[in-house]
Amino acid sequence: MQIPHGATRRETALDGLRLSALVAGDPASPPVVLIHGGGLDSAELSWCELIPALTDDYRVYAIDLPGYGHSDEPERVPTTDYYVRVLERFLEAEEIDAPALVGVSLGGGVALGYALGHPEDVSAVVAINSYGLGDSVPGGPLGALFVRVPYLSELSWRAIARSRTVAYFAVRAIVAYGNVRPHVVDQVYEEAQRNDGSAWRTFQRAEIGFTGLRTNYVDDLPNLSMPTLFIHGEDDKLVPSSWSVRAESLVPNSEVRILPECGHWPPREQPQRVNSLVRLFLQSNIPVDM
Repeated sequence: MQIPHGATRRETALDGLRLSALVAGDPASPPVVLIHGGGLDSAELSWCELIPALTDDYRVYAIDLPGYGHSDEPERVPTTDYYVRVLERFLEAEEIDAPALVGVSLGGGVALGYALGHPEDVSAVVAINSYGLGDSVPGGPLGALFVRVPYLSELSWRAIARSRTVAYFAVRAIVAYGNVRPHVVDQVYEEAQRNDGSAWRTFQRAEIGFTGLRTNYVDDLPNLSMPTLFIHGEDDKLVPSSWSVRAESLVPNSEVRILPECGHWPPREQPQRVNSLVRLFLQSNIPVDM
């Protein structure tokens, strides 16, 4: 994949962990940190269309979580709590103060987890089809069993890396009907050849239990004090849109936008709509010096 126009790649050393990020925009502008999802994802994959939309007004950091993109493998079993701690270390190392956090899926859970633990250090949150808003397992007990079947996930991953056709169906499984964009399939196919999926498999086995998900912030959401926007694809087959609707009712200063004809990956299914929603929300809640 090509780096988004105007962005450069930066590596940050975090006590021996090398974390890669795409950085764009004026260093003097308000900071926005973008956090991608799990599975076949990376900073470039989820945010290649949002980064250019934000750089005129914001300093943008799109990080590759450990085990993804160009970052090192995680130092230990990756859980949501681990990734929250990595985000904390990154913000400290880069001296980023009071950023807005934008996360999709797993990245949404990381953004929410950090914001709940550091309420004075986050200016705003955008959680897109976010993990952490409920505890039911997609597919129920069979879904929990699926991630533990030896070699099944590994073989599926290898099949995606070897066949663009299989990559097409992998994308088709998470987006709404009609939203399979050929260039996105090409990018997923390329990413599968670079990333062996081990971090994602380990994360799933740590987070998905037979009785529910390990990360569930529902009881803590009323403590989220900063402006928060929940965006959710109405046709998401993995995380129900009702979770974001419920979250909006629990977070004091929040709003929700449900996107029709959209699945689990809004930044790549409806990029113009997502870019517009995120920009408008940030401009409404974070002053930008003219």
